Amino acid sequence: MKQFLNVGQIVNTHGLKGEVKVFPLTEDVDRFNYLKKVLIDGVERNIEGVKFQKDRVILKIEGINSIEDAEKYKQKYLTIPREEAIELPEDTYFIADLIGCRVYDTTGFEYGKVYDVIKTGSNDVYWVKGNKEVLIPVLKEIVLEIDIENEKIVIRPVGEWQDED
Repeated sequence: MKQFLNVGQIVNTHGLKGEVKVFPLTEDVDRFNYLKKVLIDGVERNIEGVKFQKDRVILKIEGINSIEDAEKYKQKYLTIPREEAIELPEDTYFIADLIGCRVYDTTGFEYGKVYDVIKTGSNDVYWVKGNKEVLIPVLKEIVLEIDIENEKIVIRPVGEWQDED
């Protein structure tokens, strides 16, 4: 499991006084109201102000006091230590923990590793790359076991739930 989790990515500057526009990487954007500090490139920084704008969060971060300062942080990730992460409901996982897990079917065939998790609204989809590139709908009847500790996911064989050309 990853020691640090990304909660957002700085995508732009906001105004002239060093505020940054953040794309949230958490389902609960209100989470930013409770964050006191974040890590940027491993350096701890206090959050001095939070505002919300459509699907973005505007942050005032300690030490970023001008638009020129803010420019230097574009595309940087805001991370927090795992122990400060929100507690997840049972049978839900942080995407960071799923990426890199090896995916096998019940016969032992290895498809590859989870490359990304696609959010579709109705259910997530694991994008797996490796021996076989496949998109796996995250449904209880398809994904049978998730073992984050051992980085292993077990699914029903693809031919049982997907039409193959």
